[in-house]
Amino acid sequence: MEKKLYRAVGQPIPKKDAMQLLLGKPAYLDDVTPKNCLVVKVLRSPHAHALIEEIKTDVAMKVPGIECIFTYKDVPQERFTHAGQTFPEPSPYDRLILDQRVRYVGDAVAIVAGADEACVDKAMRLIRVKYQVLEPVLDFHTAKDNPVLVHPEDNWVAPCPVGADNRRNLCATDCEQDGDVETVLAECDYVVDRVYHTKACQQAMMETFRTYTEMDVFGRLHVISSTQIIFHLRRILSHALGIPKSRIRVTKPRIGGGFGAKQTAVAEVYPAFVTLKTGKPAKIIYTRQECQIAGSPRHEMEIRVRVGADKSGKIRAMDVYTLSNTGAYGDHGPTTVGLSGHKSIPLYTAGLEAFRFRYDVVYTNKQAAGAYRGYGATQGIFAVESAVNELAEQLGMDPVAIREMNMVREGMIMPAYYNEPASACALDRCMERCKELFDWDAQYPVRDMGNGKVRAAGVAMAMQGSCISAVDIGSATVTLGDDGYLLSIGAADMGTGCDTILSQMVAECMECEVDEVSVASVDTDTSPYDSGSYASSTTYVTGKAVEIACGRLKEQLCSIAAEMMECDADKLYFAGDKVCAKDGSGFVELRDIAYRAQCNNTIAARASATHCSPVSPPPFMVGMVEIELDRETGSVEVVDYTAVVDCGTPINPNLARVQTEGGLVQGIGMTLFEDVTYSKEGRILEDTLMQYRLPTRLDMGHLRVEFEQSYEPTGPFGAKSIGEIVINTPAPAIAHAVRRATGVWHRELPITPEKILMADE
Repeated sequence: MEKKLYRAVGQPIPKKDAMQLLLGKPAYLDDVTPKNCLVVKVLRSPHAHALIEEIKTDVAMKVPGIECIFTYKDVPQERFTHAGQTFPEPSPYDRLILDQRVRYVGDAVAIVAGADEACVDKAMRLIRVKYQVLEPVLDFHTAKDNPVLVHPEDNWVAPCPVGADNRRNLCATDCEQDGDVETVLAECDYVVDRVYHTKACQQAMMETFRTYTEMDVFGRLHVISSTQIIFHLRRILSHALGIPKSRIRVTKPRIGGGFGAKQTAVAEVYPAFVTLKTGKPAKIIYTRQECQIAGSPRHEMEIRVRVGADKSGKIRAMDVYTLSNTGAYGDHGPTTVGLSGHKSIPLYTAGLEAFRFRYDVVYTNKQAAGAYRGYGATQGIFAVESAVNELAEQLGMDPVAIREMNMVREGMIMPAYYNEPASACALDRCMERCKELFDWDAQYPVRDMGNGKVRAAGVAMAMQGSCISAVDIGSATVTLGDDGYLLSIGAADMGTGCDTILSQMVAECMECEVDEVSVASVDTDTSPYDSGSYASSTTYVTGKAVEIACGRLKEQLCSIAAEMMECDADKLYFAGDKVCAKDGSGFVELRDIAYRAQCNNTIAARASATHCSPVSPPPFMVGMVEIELDRETGSVEVVDYTAVVDCGTPINPNLARVQTEGGLVQGIGMTLFEDVTYSKEGRILEDTLMQYRLPTRLDMGHLRVEFEQSYEPTGPFGAKSIGEIVINTPAPAIAHAVRRATGVWHRELPITPEKILMADE
């Protein structure tokens, strides 16, 4: 492992926007956009599956202040996807802005725009809709080849060969393997064969979906949105509205949380359509209830895992089958499912002789799923790590020991991870350090605390990726100004601190202070193209683009200085605040180069770079949890959670720690609290935060986070990603601890007190 000392990289520098946000300065969409605009709302379906036979809006249009009401008769008929992914999108084109067929409770029926919220609410109550109620497909076990079709339309399109077939309710299907799984499993001394179920939990970000739209002075549609994907959003709107991308400009303010939810274009098309039709500014702000019933939650998945080992504990074969519920539309359906196997099976590369990974992604008449931190890996790791813990129990082995025997280690090729190498892997050191910090040997035995309470521990490990290899790209432009540098990027800081982290990289490369680096607003008109902030790619991919751009800028500055010093550029070198002659004969200060760049100059004091990585080096993590379980009430309290993460070089340790702690809390919430249930008619019952319980500071327990560094040679300064991996260990670790405390394996999340009390041992 290569270790280097840096001046800016690796330092716990505060976020650039921290003080403004702490002082409550205007930052988010509703703070920085005009109030005097049309208020847009969406009338939603009360039925899980129905055809609109008749819709009457004449009375509603008479409400004073109402500007327009649009129905399925008014919108373009070319289908598109909401999924923010690189073109061509793997997700099927299965949406219209408004459709005559509604496919879940909460699906859009009409768009209403008016002068204020009161008149819009009144008009929505006066719209009369006659439905032909159809039989819904609510059970995803029966969706494939069901006679009831969620998408029977003829203009449904699958742009990529992902096995999609709307006549079979299939959004995607595939199978891949290496070796003869059945033969190896038959030879194993021990085989665990279990099924695990995770539900469609919500991101529940603080800032709900919201968008403002207007026509600019050039007659173009200007969209200001709380989004992670400005360039993808421009393309999505172009497809949906039927206008060229050149007529659309997308910008974003600060984002009040996304966690993947805003990688899907959930709300933008409605005000955009209103503005395009009326020429007037418009704004939509989703209520919390709309986010709960018409957002883009995690995909519900049921995962069958078969894992076989010999008597010594060597894991020889693994078979994973994932059934994923994409809901009414296929946003991110073909891509999330892949991570359930590709980011779980490779953890056990050391002795694995054969693996098989199969999946089906099916349509149902439930809320459409989307992207959520972890993006399928969370579900797969819960299943595989739980199965390995069950295997360790059958073998009578310490669950840490079985992992130490079988885990992937640095230098290994991972067949189940696209045959990529583990070029930087500190997973073994993460396990060793976590075991030491947690005091595993002392904490693992179940301890009776008296008064009906017991304490128990559990363990899990995880991996993720650092980008979508050979697909997504990051770009950066660095400009020398009169006093400092300007960094232009297309990646969206959604609270993660990427503006700060990338500024640290500029400061490191250009040998200046971080405060001397400004970050330009993200804008499709002026920012260099970037796939967006998702797939844990910003630090790894866009960061590398920053590093390359800075290297090019140094060459440009040396060329300008060469003209000033009347010598060849190769005789000079960049030295932070000056450019110096290699022979020591002289130098030119940086501020003079900046002035020269603006007068009698033909060399730009600016450089750009675009980067795409052919590999996606995984970050790794180990998590250990101690819980206290009350056998009389079934309640579970997280006492201690210890996590050790390998994200390569942590560019900003403070931000990396906050990322880790936030991900752990989300994982704890998914495991113990966040429940989604449907009525027999297909309506979500937990449609407010009164019913959908999120973890609070009181539910977190004591969180301990440390980092074990590796050095990833393809990453900037040796960095890998950290954004998503941190959510993946709580579910299997807590489920393991609950088993230790109760003697019962819980294979469905969340593990609520009711389930614990009602479970049979």
